[in-house]
Amino acid sequence: MQIRTLSTLECTKLLTANRVGRLACAKNGQPYIVPFYYAHADNHLYAFSMLGKKIDWMRSNPLVCVQVDEHSADRGWRSVIVNGRYEELPDRIGHKVQLDHAWSLLSRHADWWEPGALKPATSSVADHLPHVFFRISIAEVSGREALNS
Repeated sequence: MQIRTLSTLECTKLLTANRVGRLACAKNGQPYIVPFYYAHADNHLYAFSMLGKKIDWMRSNPLVCVQVDEHSADRGWRSVIVNGRYEELPDRIGHKVQLDHAWSLLSRHADWWEPGALKPATSSVADHLPHVFFRISIAEVSGREALNS
C-alpha cells in the first residue's frame, strides 16, 4: 500500500463530496468526538444541532478538529483533517445572512435535520427552540490517501 499526501484542492473536493464527518472538541483537557452532518462551502463546514454536550463544549473552547474519510472497495482510503474554529449562527441581526446561507446549504439534502432530532419549521429559527446552526471556519486542511499498488 502506498500513502501519499493530498493537495489542498483534493482535500476540498473530498469535503465537498461528503456529508458526514467526525467533530472533535475539548474542554478542560478532555477530548470529545461525535459524528455530524455538514455542508461544505466558502471555506466553512455548516452544521445544525440541538443543544447538548458538543455545543456546550464548543462554546467553551471554539477550537475544533474535523475528520472526513472515504473508503474504496480495494481497501484504499482517503482522509482529510480540518483544524478550525466554531462559530455559532444565531437568529438575530448580524448573523441572518450566514444563518440563511447555512439553511440553504444543509436543506439541499433529504433529511438533513435528522441528526439534530427535530426539524426546524422555517429558516427563521425562533430563539426559544433549542436549535443551533453553526459553522466551522477552516483554518487548516490536510489529507492523505492510501493506494493499493
